[in-house]
Amino acid sequence: MEKLIVTVAPTGNVPTKAMTPFVPVTPEEIAEDIAACYEKGAAVAHIHARNEEGRPTHEIKFFAEILRRLDEKGCPIIRQISTGARAGKTAQDRAEALALNPASASLATGSSNFPTSANVNDPALIEYLAKIMLERNIKPELEIFDTAMINNAVQLHKAGLLKEPLLFNLVLGVKGSLPATPKNLFFLVESLPPNSVWSVSVIGPQHVPLSMIAMALGGHVRVGVEDNIYYSKGVLATNVTLVERIVNIAKAMGREIATPDDVKRIWGVN
Repeated sequence: MEKLIVTVAPTGNVPTKAMTPFVPVTPEEIAEDIAACYEKGAAVAHIHARNEEGRPTHEIKFFAEILRRLDEKGCPIIRQISTGARAGKTAQDRAEALALNPASASLATGSSNFPTSANVNDPALIEYLAKIMLERNIKPELEIFDTAMINNAVQLHKAGLLKEPLLFNLVLGVKGSLPATPKNLFFLVESLPPNSVWSVSVIGPQHVPLSMIAMALGGHVRVGVEDNIYYSKGVLATNVTLVERIVNIAKAMGREIATPDDVKRIWGVN
């Protein structure tokens, strides 16, 4: 079985310091957390940025500062920039930080619901982002919040906008989208095209059980305060403790932990 890629999503758009003191929001805090998680076994960092007020932003200067600080630390973790809708509404806003040429970026291939708003990704916007990523040789991670998004990704591949292997992140547990159940996970995995690389992001208390199922099936796992602010009921998590737990479980299951060089091989990127 392939080595396990552990992705850490340290910040996201939702958690605030009022919700948990352990969410990193400044470029310094985010880079510090990512570097610490790399030391514990994370090979990919899924990066969101915040502005001076701590609000989600797609402004390139904040992403650039995070990446600069990671470079200063000599941290070789694979950098994956978010193009999600919460931090910017226009296609140009959401594409702004792609000019930094990260190794990877998120690409939601359809629309869905968040708890209090819509996650809108219309076909023209999806194609716009996919074309920029293709031109810049940025590996898209296809964010799947609902089943139709898988077929949308297949159509993008047929149109020549995505290169194999297709990289999917199956997101379960977002209120308004697919519930975090084993049945839904199995269905999504069975719906993927051949030779896909896939991981799971599970929001809520089913995070550990479904992550274990994913690991047993040969998939990869994303952890982090973006997805779960709690380590267990009533106990706040840190990004490091979430990485440590999944790495320990993987080792107990016999899955080796991937390095950034392994990620490049598995994803088929330079």
